Amino acid sequence: MAKLRVGVVGATGLAGQQFLAALGEHPWFEVTAVAASERSAGKKYVDAITASNGALQWFCGEPLPARFRDMPVALASRLDLGAVDLVFTGVEAETARELEPAYAKAVPVISTASAFRYDDDVPILIPPVNAAHADLLAVQRRKRGWVKGFITPIPNCTMTGLAIALKPIVDAFGVKRVFMTSMQACSGAGRSPGVIGLDIVDNLIPFIPKEEEKVEIETKKVLGALAGDGISPAAFAVSATCTRVAVLEGHTEAVHCELLRGAEPNEVAVAMRAWAESAATCGWPSAPKRWIHVLDDPFRPQPRRDRDAEDGMATSVGRVRRDTAFEYGVKFVLVSHNTKMGAAKGAILVAEMLKARGVIG
Repeated sequence: MAKLRVGVVGATGLAGQQFLAALGEHPWFEVTAVAASERSAGKKYVDAITASNGALQWFCGEPLPARFRDMPVALASRLDLGAVDLVFTGVEAETARELEPAYAKAVPVISTASAFRYDDDVPILIPPVNAAHADLLAVQRRKRGWVKGFITPIPNCTMTGLAIALKPIVDAFGVKRVFMTSMQACSGAGRSPGVIGLDIVDNLIPFIPKEEEKVEIETKKVLGALAGDGISPAAFAVSATCTRVAVLEGHTEAVHCELLRGAEPNEVAVAMRAWAESAATCGWPSAPKRWIHVLDDPFRPQPRRDRDAEDGMATSVGRVRRDTAFEYGVKFVLVSHNTKMGAAKGAILVAEMLKARGVIG
């Protein structure tokens, strides 16, 4: 099977590096182009990520794949779309708003940016949760006059694990409202100010700009239903408080759900385990064997011990118990890997699903 030719835009940034680390040996996709801003364009990739003092600014845990070291960096606004079959973008929302529609006129675009998440004809895809929403891409193409291309973003990393954990609960018991408090890893902020060492050590940052709104809107969209030329959001309410803690990777979330009907904690755990098994029969290269790991140890999940479950693609859930604040209530703790399932590898998983469904290829 011939591999699809892939371009990675924003390749020198954190998200772009995560794409390259995950795509180095991918069986379905081959990176044939990398692109970035004018500052990096025209350089070899390794030179573009080398500081003036000689330090290699490669921030992934995995080594830089040798095949990318000498690859020339193209200017993102002049990417040769005839040389690629698919584009992954790892750029900021403002840049994505400009670049992604230009790419989508010719090729599919799968994005980590928030720029188009809230457009009516744009699905936010988490493959095990809402694969059916991919049908909206045909509507998007028709409305925008794009014959081959489209834009589909992955969700905010904080709500990825939340949506996965909620899906079996919504299906089995129904949900009236959700309250979630996150304790998010520093890596979710990139290398931006506000979470530098002296800020975060011996501390907790109680505010992440725009994060709570993203979680509240995107959870309802992802768990909603196709309706005509758009998505009808899920009917339940979502309230989020998002904080930053001194953890490198892995978002931890405390979740409280008011259910539409009564369920014992063990019934909720059984529903999660059953859904995790049934949803994992796809066979895509990046998919875990089980989407949810339900843990019995009351001291789990922990980010350091559980974020790498199934190479960071599974959501770990523990402390499933009754929430007596509601007539029908359940609460639990989850850990989800924000820079793998919540970022580049999650976007690659979307591409795998769309290829398997014949949407790209």
